[in-house]
Amino acid sequence: MTIFITFIHVVTCILIIAAVLLQSGKGAETGVMIGGSSQTLFGARGASSFLAKMTVVLATLFMVTSLTLSLIHQSPVGSSIMLDEPMKALPAAPVTPNATSGTAQAPAKK
Repeated sequence: MTIFITFIHVVTCILIIAAVLLQSGKGAETGVMIGGSSQTLFGARGASSFLAKMTVVLATLFMVTSLTLSLIHQSPVGSSIMLDEPMKALPAAPVTPNATSGTAQAPAKK
């Protein structure tokens, strides 16, 4: 079941990318606007195109498959990867003597 949902998820990702790249932007007509009407520049568009509707459907399918995969691979309540291994102490920064004042000083961070 996981493999099937992952396959659908990957195919949906590829189709969303293709659908978005095939659509023209809302300001695509700005280059040919010289002498033309400005009503279509950033105004209302007509009915949604097939690609716009397909993008909405694919985005919904993408969200559903993402949530399904996350629920399938969810760990039991109360478990954590942080509890698997005890915390290790960090090594101390080396201290170098200061040549001018004779005091110890930590190296400068870059």
